[in-house]
Amino acid sequence: MVARRPAAKLFAAGKPTLWIGANYWSRSGGPFMWHRFDAAVVREELRALVRHGLTVTRSFFFWPHFMPEPDRLDATCVERFAHFLDLCEAEGIGTIPTFIVGHMSGENWDPAWRDGLDLYRDGWLLAQQAFYIRELVRRFKDHPAVVAWLISNEVPIYGGSTDGRYGKSWAELTVQAVRAAGAHHPVSLGDGAWGIEVTGVDNGFRIRDLLPTIDFIGPHVYPMSDDPVRQHLTAAAVCELCHFGKPVIVEEFGCTTDFVSEAHAADYYRQVLHTTLLAGAVGWIAWNNTDFDLPDQNPYRHHPFEQHFGLLRTDGTPKATLLELQRFRILLDRLAFSRCERAPTEVALLVPSYFDTAYPFTDPAERPAIRQILLQTYCTGRLADLAPLVQRELEPWPSVRLLLCPSTKALTAPTWQRLAEMAAAGTTVYVSFFAGATGTQRGPWWPRLDAFFGVRHHLRYGLIDPVEEDEVIWTFERRFGTLEAGTRLRFRVAGSEHGRALLPVEPIEASVIARDQHGRPALLARPVGRGQVVLATYPIEYFAAMRPRANPDEATIMLYRALARVAGAEPPFRVRASDVWCDRLVRDDGTEFLWLVSERSEATSVDLEATSPCELSDVATGAVVTPPIEVPPYGVHVYRLGDGGRGSRSVA
Repeated sequence: MVARRPAAKLFAAGKPTLWIGANYWSRSGGPFMWHRFDAAVVREELRALVRHGLTVTRSFFFWPHFMPEPDRLDATCVERFAHFLDLCEAEGIGTIPTFIVGHMSGENWDPAWRDGLDLYRDGWLLAQQAFYIRELVRRFKDHPAVVAWLISNEVPIYGGSTDGRYGKSWAELTVQAVRAAGAHHPVSLGDGAWGIEVTGVDNGFRIRDLLPTIDFIGPHVYPMSDDPVRQHLTAAAVCELCHFGKPVIVEEFGCTTDFVSEAHAADYYRQVLHTTLLAGAVGWIAWNNTDFDLPDQNPYRHHPFEQHFGLLRTDGTPKATLLELQRFRILLDRLAFSRCERAPTEVALLVPSYFDTAYPFTDPAERPAIRQILLQTYCTGRLADLAPLVQRELEPWPSVRLLLCPSTKALTAPTWQRLAEMAAAGTTVYVSFFAGATGTQRGPWWPRLDAFFGVRHHLRYGLIDPVEEDEVIWTFERRFGTLEAGTRLRFRVAGSEHGRALLPVEPIEASVIARDQHGRPALLARPVGRGQVVLATYPIEYFAAMRPRANPDEATIMLYRALARVAGAEPPFRVRASDVWCDRLVRDDGTEFLWLVSERSEATSVDLEATSPCELSDVATGAVVTPPIEVPPYGVHVYRLGDGGRGSRSVA
């Protein structure tokens, strides 16, 4: 009853390949580099990237320069790109050329002849795009430096959102142009993976529709947050939402050192690299290779902070972020990463289909709250060391011991039957009440609520039972997993006038596990076959999702650890601290590697608990380590696990 977390591998020429790299503009001109091409500077920049372990760049055909008029490519730009490819080959780094580049770093540039035509629907303009792509591919498809192709750079910003039919057909036509020219490299869109399956907003580029056309999924992730843990784990959560059987490449991530100190930029890189790896990403391309000193050139004139996303300074010296990428590359080589898989898990986090499916007469304004609840629950699951599988409601379900349905307003009617069947087969199904974030049909869309949970509810039509206190306190009436009778959990309350509501119930077949400070049932359980359903009458995940700096959400972490104990879903390794978490990769020879990831801003010492004795050896140094383990601020340690039963120092 163990679920494997999917992570499709990336292959080139039939062999696993590793992309660790940078999006590339030369400091000689940024987007205008092909008009100001300086081969010596390009060589120097590429050499610096290779010296620090990078294997790939993402390069750009700047559309206004490469196609100055219909049916014609600019010969000088094409020649200079050919020189760029030769330099890449000479320095030993691959590149992923990108075709439709009209958006870049805070500005859109059209070819002068586009004349406002619809990028996706105008037949003549589609033919021009196909010509442009086909001719560039024909010229460069056999160059050994080319490792893949991308159709666009963030086309939903450049061409705008569109109807899903046109997003799908535009993708098919442009990728067909690549194939028609005879190229066999992997192809994807460069759209940012900002469609409804990831954001809850339908921009016309639906991953499910694109799957037959693309070879990998490439999220672009630049979160702005009010919580450090959510900030660090957003990219990982996005990667989890991108798993549809194709490799997931973190195609753009990074930060400008105008917004963050260089040391904290390195912290952010470290967190994103390791957490997305543990979330199943198999490639990383940072934004971007270099800083710029181009204050009089658009887009940097009006977006000056865009000049300082670089891994290299304008003098060619490395910034701390490049050193993080170098350390990451060294680690992956030591692990033989292409031979590793994510460790199985016993826990799943259910994504309601109302997040990514446009059901009739439902309010899309609910989706942002669903996304925030999912992100917060993912963070809590990570901090509880549960490594949850992110499971979509309408996709096939694996068997797990613990299924989390956090702050859930709506699931489809057949899903409730599936939940009952899972519980009967031995799963602990946890559901917490949520009336919804808006006033539209406010209340739980839960058919046969009373019978399913073994309670009698006392809801009134059109009304909610508001939570008026700033804090809810649960007191446990009996032992529940890791929580003793008498334990108190405190949940701070936040959210809209609609979401700050509780579910008033009385137990019928369910037993009360915990009550709130007013004596009302807060947590109840009803046995079902070999499993059970557990009901929380408060939307505790929603409360935390709506609060700034909510993490670590200690009370919910403790509850989830107790649920895992009850469900028999406890992980083999646990960190006692609530702001340091662990997870594993497993290599094909059976070797296991353990990550410790700190979300604490100060250095800390942590204890590690294991279900059986084992030896920890540092992957970087080979030294055997005995807990407590010292972890630096926002630090990451990786250990090889060995048999601790032969007299060695071990984790017990």
